[in-house]
Amino acid sequence: MHAARFVVSGRVQGVAFRAYTRQQALALGLRGHAVNLRDGRVEVLAVGEAEAIDRLGDWLWQGSPLARVEDVQRHEAVTDDAAALDQGFTIG
Repeated sequence: MHAARFVVSGRVQGVAFRAYTRQQALALGLRGHAVNLRDGRVEVLAVGEAEAIDRLGDWLWQGSPLARVEDVQRHEAVTDDAAALDQGFTIG
C-alpha cells in the first residue's frame, strides 16, 4: 500500500474542492482525507494503489469547477494507522 500527501494552493477553499476530491478519490478506490489548512490551502492524504494516487495527483490540478489551482505539492507519506484507513475518505 502506498501513501502520498498533497498540498494544494490557489482558490481551493469555499469552492467544493474537498467534496469533489473525495468523490474522485473514492472512484479511484483511495482512502484518506481532504482538509482545509488555516493558510487557505487544502491538504489531501491519499492511501492506496500507486497508480490511483498518481491519477488523483493529476486530477488535483483541475479540482472542482470553481477552483483555480495554482500549485500542487506532493510528498510521499507513510501511514501505519489502520483505524484511519477504515474511515474511507473523509473531508474536514
